[in-house]
Amino acid sequence: MLISKLMTTHAEPESDVEQLLDVFKALANPVRLQVLRWLREPVRHFSVERAIADPLEVGVCVTHIREKTGLAQSTDSAYMAELQRAGLVRATRVGKWTHYKRDEARIAELVATLGHTL
Repeated sequence: MLISKLMTTHAEPESDVEQLLDVFKALANPVRLQVLRWLREPVRHFSVERAIADPLEVGVCVTHIREKTGLAQSTDSAYMAELQRAGLVRATRVGKWTHYKRDEARIAELVATLGHTL
């Protein structure tokens, strides 16, 4: 919390600082960072033939993400939830499956906030 206090002593709104800290925490894990990179180009990194929804419009099924990371389902679900809480991805249900897509507008806002904060 010392970092948070130091960052908020200047004119930056505390909510912006807290949001950036959430993003930094989410991106501090190399697997979460890699998943976010893969989701930038889902057709290139995931099997489109096996998709039940359009990966560009709806996102990539968590099952396909899990297959690519090689991690346990619970770990991948926790990682994706962390990225979602940070505002980096959006989740969409298709039947019983959850699909994830980068939230490009939100990522652009976060980059702009980072530029103003630093």
